[in-house]
Amino acid sequence: MSAYATLVAKLKRAHTLGTVAGLLGWDEQVYLPPDSTDQRAEQLAVLAELHHAAATDPAIGRALGELEAEPGRLTPDEAVVVREARRDYDRATRLPADLVTEKARHGSAAYHAWTAARARADFGAFAPFLEKHLDLARREAACLGWGDRPYDYAIDKHDPGLDAATITRLFNELKRDLLPLVRAIAASPVKADPTLFRGFPVERQRAFLLKVTERLGFNYRRGRFDVSVHPFCEGSGADIRMTTRFDENNPLDSLFSSIHETGHGLYEQGLPLADLGTPLGQNAGMAMHESQSRMWENQVARGRAFWRHFEPEWRAAFPAQLDGISPDALYLAINAVQPTLIRVDSDEVHYNLHILLRFDLERRLFSGELAVRDLPAAWNALAQELLGLTPAHDGEGVLQDVHWSGGAFGYFPSYCLGNMIAAQNWAAVRRDLPGLEEDFARGEFGRLLGWLRTHVHAQGRRLPALDLVKRVTGEDLSPRHLVSYLKERYLPLYAAT
Repeated sequence: MSAYATLVAKLKRAHTLGTVAGLLGWDEQVYLPPDSTDQRAEQLAVLAELHHAAATDPAIGRALGELEAEPGRLTPDEAVVVREARRDYDRATRLPADLVTEKARHGSAAYHAWTAARARADFGAFAPFLEKHLDLARREAACLGWGDRPYDYAIDKHDPGLDAATITRLFNELKRDLLPLVRAIAASPVKADPTLFRGFPVERQRAFLLKVTERLGFNYRRGRFDVSVHPFCEGSGADIRMTTRFDENNPLDSLFSSIHETGHGLYEQGLPLADLGTPLGQNAGMAMHESQSRMWENQVARGRAFWRHFEPEWRAAFPAQLDGISPDALYLAINAVQPTLIRVDSDEVHYNLHILLRFDLERRLFSGELAVRDLPAAWNALAQELLGLTPAHDGEGVLQDVHWSGGAFGYFPSYCLGNMIAAQNWAAVRRDLPGLEEDFARGEFGRLLGWLRTHVHAQGRRLPALDLVKRVTGEDLSPRHLVSYLKERYLPLYAAT
């Protein structure tokens, strides 16, 4: 077997073990019996140990060394695999196995502590788990030479090449231009009716969202939807697991969270299956991942063309609930802009402020400026400053997101970066595909999905996110496309009449 074939085989084995752990994590949040949590923590710890051993197999190092000695013999795709595999291997080999297993074990315990604490709005019960997550994150960063910049390492794990300074610059530019739009909409006399949606049976919601997401292009022979506390997408290649949650009095929550997760699922289903387990079959980071979910959720599914097609079907599914609601009132409700304390319920104008809040708090936690015990007060103060709202309890504040329960620091910025990328890609899509919204009005989404397959999905990890954005759009990532898109959609809707 050639050195390259050996490398690919070893990478795919490690990836397969990672997918098994992912499925156990999915099951933990969807189907795990409540008194089985200790066993699941040990299962995940064992799998983390096995995955780490596979990822640090000396045979990978030997194959990389042989291939790097003769770079001229590599094809461009092989060179990508070697480059990215070297990065992954060097990181994995610098992490002690006991740290890896400790993180996995603690992540499982912390998730269940968070769900219980969230239900009781009791941050104090979760705080020790968060403190340990921070300690583990700092220890991991130190092992890899990032001890003086642990938060930059946390960001780089999710989005290689990005750091807190770059994100701060982009977020400051966005905040400067976004706040006047927020104030203009808040001053508008046009208001969506928050009481329109009541009594939407869950089973009919589920049937409708499955129909919508399949029409967008998701292949249910290689994926499924279930219910969890917090919507998420897990899996890769031929097995994608997505979740949502339902509320009879808030059908838009399940619908848009499902479309969001479908965007993630479409990205994973669009990665080259033959290259699964190698960098060619892996995504370009979480900012790019979130750009896919946010484009489908917002640019597509909140648009008039989308609803010209799906509104009749939605009314047919819920005739009594939507009786007497005009199309204009319905569209305004779908695009209601008003501050809310809950990120996943937020409109796309205020959503970015939610991310700025979390980014600022994470940055301060890692710098030592903010202690874990003081996090709820800091959260509440920033919520008041950015959103004009103060949580009544920690369940609608600092405990609302699942991410910190798994120690996923540095992930939150990817949502806002994803919004920027989605808007910039959307401008390129509309330039390249005239008449796209007429497609949507007919229920046809294949041209958009094809464009994303070619320009994003098929690229795998060939380029980091910011480089891929520049290749696709012809310019560096900028918040101006997001601001322009938001103004184009919402200023006419909220113009005084």
